[in-house]
Amino acid sequence: MAEQFSLLLPVWAGDRADFLTEAFRSSVQDQTRRPDHVVIVRDGPVPAPLEAAIARLAAESPVPVDVLELDRNDGLGPALDAGLEACAHDVVARMDADDISLPHRFAVQLPIIESGVDLVGSGLQEFGDDPDEVVGLRTPPVDADDIAVRARFVDPFNHPTVVYRRDLVRAVGGYSDFALMEDYLLWAKMLVAGARVANVAEPLVKYRVGAGAYARRGGLGQLRAELAVQRRFRELGFTSRGQFARNVVVRGGYRLVPESLRRMAYRRVIATYRG
Repeated sequence: MAEQFSLLLPVWAGDRADFLTEAFRSSVQDQTRRPDHVVIVRDGPVPAPLEAAIARLAAESPVPVDVLELDRNDGLGPALDAGLEACAHDVVARMDADDISLPHRFAVQLPIIESGVDLVGSGLQEFGDDPDEVVGLRTPPVDADDIAVRARFVDPFNHPTVVYRRDLVRAVGGYSDFALMEDYLLWAKMLVAGARVANVAEPLVKYRVGAGAYARRGGLGQLRAELAVQRRFRELGFTSRGQFARNVVVRGGYRLVPESLRRMAYRRVIATYRG
């Protein structure tokens, strides 16, 4: 039986009005199965052009839109937790303000949720300036057992592609304020709680790779976040002592290597593209 669902889309001052417009329209107007409700979370004050774009999209939308205006920018995790509370439906689809959903995305993902799955993601295509010029392809594990195994070492879901059940997300504590790793921690908590999970290998979202993407994946800030999330995984019983040690060495080391090596490793292992 078809279920209604909400689209959750956070926006902050660093986003662009034209990118937001494309993200919104691709996820609402252009979908063969449209969301029934949209929550745009304005995470703190935004520039006037972005404010105007939000108002215009809400006014022109073919489905109801609620704009949740937060007084200050507290980060992605708290913004998404606030947005979840404003969603009208238990099934929630995520979208970022600078990506593009393919037209059949929800027509593919919603039947999987309706079959009894709690969390489903998909593959994604990475692009630079031109959405038609693919520079990388992220293909996630599809089988639930493979997802559980891979999750102990790398994030098994592409966050901008996921659809999930809000009640379970809230039951495990939501995203929480865990900057840079809030989504990975949430998946771990859901898996520990027995969530039924799946992925679609097919790319259903186009992901914008901006300037400095590889630099942002490294540095001391990322290393601190990495070590913190690995400690939380141990506390949850999500990883063993051996897995914890491996992750600290391998994943922690990845954050500290020169950007050129990080780019090479990312392209060979995570976002491969073979033409």
